[in-house]
Amino acid sequence: MQTHLVGGAVRDRLLGLPVTERDWVVVGASGGELEKLGFRKIGKDFPVYLHPETREEYALARRERKTGPGHTGFAVDASPEVSLEEDLARRDLTINAMAETESGELIDPHGGRDDLQARVLRHVSPAFREDPLRILRVARFAARFHHFGFSVAPETLELMRQMTAAGELAELPRERIWREVELALGSQSPERFFTVLRDCGALAELLPEVERLFGVPQPEKYHPEIDTGVHTLMCVKAAAHLTEDSVVRYAVLLHDLGKGVTDPAGWPSHHGHEELGVPLVKNVNQRLGAPKEFARTAELVCKYHTLQHRVLSLRPATVLRLLSGLDAIRRPERFQRFLTACLADARGRTGYEDCDYPQNAYLESMLAAVNAVDAGTLLREKPQANAAELIARERIAAIRQARAEYAH
Repeated sequence: MQTHLVGGAVRDRLLGLPVTERDWVVVGASGGELEKLGFRKIGKDFPVYLHPETREEYALARRERKTGPGHTGFAVDASPEVSLEEDLARRDLTINAMAETESGELIDPHGGRDDLQARVLRHVSPAFREDPLRILRVARFAARFHHFGFSVAPETLELMRQMTAAGELAELPRERIWREVELALGSQSPERFFTVLRDCGALAELLPEVERLFGVPQPEKYHPEIDTGVHTLMCVKAAAHLTEDSVVRYAVLLHDLGKGVTDPAGWPSHHGHEELGVPLVKNVNQRLGAPKEFARTAELVCKYHTLQHRVLSLRPATVLRLLSGLDAIRRPERFQRFLTACLADARGRTGYEDCDYPQNAYLESMLAAVNAVDAGTLLREKPQANAAELIARERIAAIRQARAEYAH
């Protein structure tokens, strides 16, 4: 029995990155032998085992043969006769198809180290096309390593185009798609994920609402970049600079979907795009299976972001309506996410990447004024009053007062 360190741990060490997770491949052994040594099987579809002490994952070397559609349509052979080279040959990218012996010797049958040095994401073999999830994985690695200067090899991008054109993405369950989207949103350059998907035609298949934004004009006075799709990815990039919170980044990605369905006769203006966008955001949330906080935050940012841009000129009653719509009193964390998303929207424009955005501090001060209103005392003092009207009236008065103080 031989064990080899494989995949991401080898790749990241060669890139000079910290290795946080190690995976191993076992050659020349059976599952029964591992279990006798105290390993515990955890893999449902593949023979993967946990080490009894380190809890690291050990997988039996395996061959795969495509037997049906989808991400799991494979027959697996994990017999002791499978070689390390056969196991590495089934992997997606050359940079993920390297291994190390227990003594630290590099095993690199597909030129992964050369591609690391050349900063190229290249598929290992034509078997790449057997798993459509790899389209998203390549785009995710492009986002993760964009700051290193990585690009997708032209032949790999062409293969991804062919797979997309053949409709193979339709085979993927939404849970797997969402997992890749969420991981990409958490990467250093999430906007690159969507660029690569667009380059191979996959964005139109997975997120047609976002694809539709490209080529849609906006007023040059406010958006020197003009193109709404370009603006959207600039906003995602801005959000990545502001926060590591994937909930915010996701909301920013979807905030302008309504601009893709406004009447072209009115372009480059997009009156009412906020309300038009909300059902589109809900459709995306449902199709991807976005978790509740992702979904709700995205809907609120879509609906209210332009109101926040104009908040300095809003009447006190409208400010209260905005705070109430955001449920800002009860959900301060979501409120902060909304503010960050609006700042990313303001900075996701050519020439405005570092612009000031006083709207956020202003709305925070208005919320503080509203929170200072003691509803319990009000109701005790005026028990016969309509509670909702009384509290709203006092909160509006508090906003009016805070607004006057803020101006000075």
